[in-house]
Amino acid sequence: MRIAVIGCGAMGALYGGYLSRNNDVTLVERNPDRIAKIRADGLRIAEPDGSAAVYRPGITGDTSGMAPADLVILFVKSMQSEAALEANRALIGRDTYLMTLQNGSGHEEVLRRFADDAHIVIGTTQHNSAVTGNGEIRHGGSGWTHIGPLVGDAARLEPIREAFASCGLETDCKQDIKRLIWQKMLTNVSASVLTGVLQVPMGFIAENPSAWAICETLVREAVAVAAGEGIEFDADEKVAEVRKVCTDSPAGLTSIYADLRDGRRTEVDTISGSVIRASERNGVPAPTHRAMVQLVHAMEQKHQA
Repeated sequence: MRIAVIGCGAMGALYGGYLSRNNDVTLVERNPDRIAKIRADGLRIAEPDGSAAVYRPGITGDTSGMAPADLVILFVKSMQSEAALEANRALIGRDTYLMTLQNGSGHEEVLRRFADDAHIVIGTTQHNSAVTGNGEIRHGGSGWTHIGPLVGDAARLEPIREAFASCGLETDCKQDIKRLIWQKMLTNVSASVLTGVLQVPMGFIAENPSAWAICETLVREAVAVAAGEGIEFDADEKVAEVRKVCTDSPAGLTSIYADLRDGRRTEVDTISGSVIRASERNGVPAPTHRAMVQLVHAMEQKHQA
């Protein structure tokens, strides 16, 4: 497949590198130093087992003269999505599938401005990655990539699934993809957002009784809001799963932690904010999530003062 990956951060580089094994991949990046480095030396991906490999996808900062891709994958921060897609409209043709694997939910509202519903693919991934240098990333952990259509039968995405799987990215096509997106969000809107507000690693959330009490409230509140959307989870089961994530990665630092630490704007409006928007649609209260969003914004504004 001809694949364009918009955003060459940790996750965009990981998917772009892997997919270049058997596909014609172009990374789209704004940083000229990163473009020059990857063009000259390739993209280095270090694996959890200590091994490393260099991949050589194409990379560019200007797509204006390029032909449409078969698949465009969006891997920028959610607040940059519209600008990134607008700048790279040349990549999106009538038959192009436009995919998001970004954290949170509701990204399809932006994607709809660039593709019809039949060509929008939403999904979630269990992979994680971190940038370790210019043109270098560390693959922190693997898992499944779940994708699904916004409308229609998931089976028509089989060629995309095959392209991913052939490159070492275990992928399935799910009709109930929105449920899987919510399932992943339950950790992001509880433990992850708390690590940012408290500026602590994941283990602290499970170890500290006060932090855990807030975390559990956030999980149960989100489960109730999801039920209002017709997506059912067992609250006790999800609380236990979030606790296990915290205890399994006690030193884990989340992206929202790093963004707030470094004075950057976060994706809280796409992640925790999506719970609030669902709450407004279905009438199930989400007061603790509202408080978390306001706390994060206060911390963002503190750095701007």
